[in-house]
Order: sequence, then C-alpha cells, then structure tokens
Amino acid sequence: MADNHIAEPTAGHDDVPLDSTAALIHRVRIGDTDAREELVARYHPLLMRWAHGRLPAGSRGMAETSDLVQVALLRVLDRLGAFEPRREGAFLVYLRRTLLNLLRNEIRRSAHDPKQVVPESIEDERATLVEDMVGREVMESYETALARLPETMREAVILRLEFGFSHREIADAIGSPSANAARMLVSRAVEKLARGMSHHRS
Repeated sequence: MADNHIAEPTAGHDDVPLDSTAALIHRVRIGDTDAREELVARYHPLLMRWAHGRLPAGSRGMAETSDLVQVALLRVLDRLGAFEPRREGAFLVYLRRTLLNLLRNEIRRSAHDPKQVVPESIEDERATLVEDMVGREVMESYETALARLPETMREAVILRLEFGFSHREIADAIGSPSANAARMLVSRAVEKLARGMSHHRS
C-alpha cells in the first residue's frame, strides 16, 4: 500500500466509522469479506445522498437509486486492484464517477423505453424537452470543465459542491494542511470551474 494516511469524513457524516479507508481497501484486496461489507456500509449513505434526485422520475421505476448505488460500489470493489488509494477524496471521486456513468446509462435506457409515461399535452412535452436540453447543456459544461481541473482541485470541488463536505473535512480528505487552505483551494477551483464552463458553453 503506497499511502496509509487517507482521512475519513468527520463532522456532518456521523455514519462513517473511524477505521482507515486505506486499511479497509488493503483488507478487501487480500480477500477480507468483512472489510468489503464495511466499505459498502460506509459509502452507501454518502452516494445515496449524492444520487438523490439525479434520476428523472420516469427512470426511478426502472431501477431504484439504491440498486444503482449498490452496483457502483460492488463494481469499484471488484476493481480495487486497478485503484491506488492516494487520498480519501480520490476514492470517493472514483466511486462518484462510476455511479455517474451508471446513472447516465439508466437515463438513456429509460428514455427509449416505450413503457414511459407520455406527457399529457404537446405543451408539456415541449416544456420537458426544453428543460432537459438546458439541463444537459449545463451538466455537459460542468463535467467538461470539471475534468480539466487539476486532480486535487477537482476532488475539492466535488466534495464541497456535490457531497457537502465542510472545509475541515475537505482538508482531511485531500491532505490539505488546514480548513482555511482547503477553503482557498475550493474558492480558486470554483472560479476556474466557472471560467471553464463559460468557455465551453460559448
């Protein structure tokens, strides 16, 4: 294991145990099923909060969000040999990326499902199409700009904006020396992200 100092989410995430994520990952790699279950229990609530509301109403009947979260967790745990757990933030971002891909696949699949409910009127359909177009455009800009951020900045933005971590939690998760340093990093990252989104959309 190259790094054993990965910190855990603390304040505001009381459901997270105290054992090191890096230690649990190591135990999973050597076949410890208890460690595997503990990692699932640890990150399932965080990913559920993140995923809440990201599936359109019509998609939720196709696959419950909890099921997709479980699939994402198990998929990541099955691929731990290819992941180097440098920081807590890096592992959570890896989980988030896997779940995001699953959500996108589910949305695309449900969009082509003939069983989906048809809007009651043409006006409703047009409004839905416009809202979907705007939403897709913004999210595409966000994801594109996010991918162009330096790795630590990307982790900080995701932890702050998407998971609601405090600056103290972010500092622990990315190895920043203090909450204030993490706050400054997040501020710079958000500014850079906003410029990147504006450039992409223009």
